[in-house]
Amino acid sequence: MKKAALPDLAHLAQGGADIACRVTPGARQNSLEAGTPIRIRVTAPAEDGRATEAARRLLARALGVAPTRLTLQRGTKSRDKLFRLD
Repeated sequence: MKKAALPDLAHLAQGGADIACRVTPGARQNSLEAGTPIRIRVTAPAEDGRATEAARRLLARALGVAPTRLTLQRGTKSRDKLFRLD
């Protein structure tokens, strides 16, 4: 199966930047749509933080940074999340 192309969000990859996202778990395929907020759809279910982790990895790939540089600031149990790039 071919991976979907992600938009290039490298211009947002600045240290200390807060990145607002809207995450939709249980999607048919992983995708990311640029905008405000960034819309992220992941196949992972919304249980035990799996959807949040999948969204963090997908966002990091679009930003061109390591997933460990993104920390969740707000939205642990919400679809609206705020990540900070360290």
